[in-house]
Amino acid sequence: MPNDDGIRDDFWTVVAIAAVACMLQSVLHEGLGHGGVAYLSGAHFITLSTVAEDADVDSRWILAAGTLVNLAAGAVFWMLLRWKRYTPAVRFFLVIAMAGNLFTGTGYFLFSGIANFGDWAGVIRGLQPQWAWRVGLVALGVVSYYAAMLLVKVELKAFRRRDMPRRIRGLAWTPYFTEGVVATLGGLMNPAGLFYVIASAIPATMGANAGMLSLPGMVGRGEGEGIAVIQRDWRWIAGTAVVVLFVFVLGRGLTWHR
Repeated sequence: MPNDDGIRDDFWTVVAIAAVACMLQSVLHEGLGHGGVAYLSGAHFITLSTVAEDADVDSRWILAAGTLVNLAAGAVFWMLLRWKRYTPAVRFFLVIAMAGNLFTGTGYFLFSGIANFGDWAGVIRGLQPQWAWRVGLVALGVVSYYAAMLLVKVELKAFRRRDMPRRIRGLAWTPYFTEGVVATLGGLMNPAGLFYVIASAIPATMGANAGMLSLPGMVGRGEGEGIAVIQRDWRWIAGTAVVVLFVFVLGRGLTWHR
């Protein structure tokens, strides 16, 4: 992500931060959200993977919980960003984690309303008139997703620098494609294979995070000093070892019994 003067954020550190943020968003959605509420609902077995949750109990609350946890996590990351004393790498992580959780949460309304598939299609199943509920989901998705983009825009705008005119593009697009790769690899590890890549991993990540592609245009060019360059940080890069476990262990699915 260089500019004409050779100043740049460290590419591998940005990739590592994005990969960790993607893993966290998925664990919150499937584990704490769906899995946590299934456990509280009395499930005797729960199977979790990077793209799905399965249990011997089901309810609208279990289906809704993944999205609601992502939205709550996005709000927590937004509040953490109100504190100014962070290194550039940590602040960038908080921004990307906030974006991933908010985009996943709000994007699910839109996806389920249009495709009649996924968590929120299950939440509204049986409610009449069905078309009105689906239209309501689409409307909620459009409004909430745009609001999420505005929140992320404000936080990403702090990274603008006059001497790095293409910086925001790198900081928005690199996480987008990194998260797509992580989610796709995790989906391929699932015993159901390609189905979960097409039905869940790609829509939930590449589709939900599509707003990242438009953010550079919304943020505009830098006018000041902005946040300092993200330097190479081996701690973040080493942290991708956890992402490897996420892909190759959780990707295959873990089952809990009681």
